Amino acid sequence: MKLNSLLPLFALSIFLGSCNQQKSALSSSQNNDETKKPNILIIHVDDLGYHDLSMNGSKIYQTPNIDNLAKESVVFQNAYANYPRCVPSRYAMMTGNYPVQNGDVPDDGFEMNNVTDNKNFVKNIKASGYQTAYFGKWHLGNEQSLKDFGYDFSFAAGHAGSPISFLYPFNEKKGNGENKKEDVPDVDNVSKEGDYLMDVMTDNVAKYIKNTDKNKPFMAMFSFYAVHQPLEAKDEDIARNKSEIKNFDFGNQPEYIEEGTGRTKMRQDNATYAAMVETMDENVGKLMQLLKDLEIEDNTIVIFSSDHGGLSNDGTNQRHLATSNYPLRAGKGWLYDGGIKVPLLVKWNKHFAPREEKKSLVMLMDVFPTLLDITANKNLDTNGKSFLPVLNNKENWNDRTVYWHSSKARPTNTGDTKSSAIREGDFKLIHWYKENRVELYNITEDPSETNNLATQLPEKTATLLKSLNAWKAKF
Repeated sequence: MKLNSLLPLFALSIFLGSCNQQKSALSSSQNNDETKKPNILIIHVDDLGYHDLSMNGSKIYQTPNIDNLAKESVVFQNAYANYPRCVPSRYAMMTGNYPVQNGDVPDDGFEMNNVTDNKNFVKNIKASGYQTAYFGKWHLGNEQSLKDFGYDFSFAAGHAGSPISFLYPFNEKKGNGENKKEDVPDVDNVSKEGDYLMDVMTDNVAKYIKNTDKNKPFMAMFSFYAVHQPLEAKDEDIARNKSEIKNFDFGNQPEYIEEGTGRTKMRQDNATYAAMVETMDENVGKLMQLLKDLEIEDNTIVIFSSDHGGLSNDGTNQRHLATSNYPLRAGKGWLYDGGIKVPLLVKWNKHFAPREEKKSLVMLMDVFPTLLDITANKNLDTNGKSFLPVLNNKENWNDRTVYWHSSKARPTNTGDTKSSAIREGDFKLIHWYKENRVELYNITEDPSETNNLATQLPEKTATLLKSLNAWKAKF
């Protein structure tokens, strides 16, 4: 065969080889995209009740951004905090364990020597290649404890459980009285007259996300100080909500009912709190838009939750109450569902199909085991467990057994007394162990916990109480 007759075949061979190389390179690029570890953004709100969201039935608080997030998320309808107050709940979430040590509940943060590296989720996630950052309410120790726990960067996080003020300056008392000993670090240095704390916090979360090393994934936890007291909001937002609440018909719903050593608020009629909830929602919307603008939305896991129920109860000392958790019973401080049921949304586009997960029972102590499972395919020996199979719709945890122990009761503050609880499937038992009083509810049929079945179902009551006491004996 002549040489010039071979040239077309030779050229065709080169062309096909080039196409195959391009196809191989494209396939490799696609595989890299598919196996790239996701960014993680955790949004954790303080004192936000389950029914403080319009998606969960609030007629007063408008939360369109969170409602839209829910449409793209797995929405857990049976998600619980591990404790109805801040420190123990956050302790459980960060450690993946029940907040019980030596029969008691931690109420002053971490003892870092008890959180070894092989029990530390953040350090393990960091070791798998993540940049780690924490913003906002920590309440589990000082700034150094954040670094010791594995966070590379923190902003406005320390021992304080709340700011002195949500209005600039944030660390100075307005009006009469002395400043608190604790304050929120960093924020006054980057703020100015007229600034509102939630906006400043969100701007700094956004700044961090924009400036991360794009060759490494990030895990950022944004813990709002809102909607915890002090109840302070922008004047125009308060005025708008006052007008809306004034024109709202609460019907024959009483403003308060008796509960424990005090009372439960039954109306969502606090205009300042309403304004705080709505500003929180606006800032969630800003962060969701940022992920879209940076084109990282599809490769970012977003988790939205609260640390426990809303502040709806007082005790012998009456106080200014923020919200109502109705139709759930009671609120912050209580082991009724008003105190421990929380919103939990998990979004990861193209991985978790959006839906309402109505049956599976999950806890805040499960969040970081799930994240470690996703980021490192690894599990630690903790009470919490990865709910990744639930997110992937491969398992249903409707028969799970979980526990609570509330030894830090505040009868003068939130009206509750010392109690423990167990939920097994549909049934929940609460034991006021100092008073030797027991209540049993079918949560599925009676979510408001109004029909005590303890005397009607004595065998079920005895079985659950025995299991609860056996669990407590382990500590």
